[in-house]
Amino acid sequence: MLRKFYVYILKCSDNSYYVGITSNLDNRLDIHQDGKNEDCYTYDKRPVALKHFEEYKYVEDAINREKQLKGWSRKKKEVLIALNYEKLIEYSKRTKES
Repeated sequence: MLRKFYVYILKCSDNSYYVGITSNLDNRLDIHQDGKNEDCYTYDKRPVALKHFEEYKYVEDAINREKQLKGWSRKKKEVLIALNYEKLIEYSKRTKES
């Protein structure tokens, strides 16, 4: 069986976004929600809600996408979450450095 990798965006209770990567999305969401890692960004920002995820065949692709999303502005993440790709493209053209 082929392993899959996921890049995901969580919305935290303080309205911030968290971008992460995992090979087991359900388990990772449980870890975030249960607060099993005190050092995790989401530990004191629970509950969290899964807002977006993407599946990748290769870990390198997932890592590159995670890095890209972490560099995005809040607005670009919100457009992606809304699945409005035309707005995302338009917004990306206006803010090339984000």
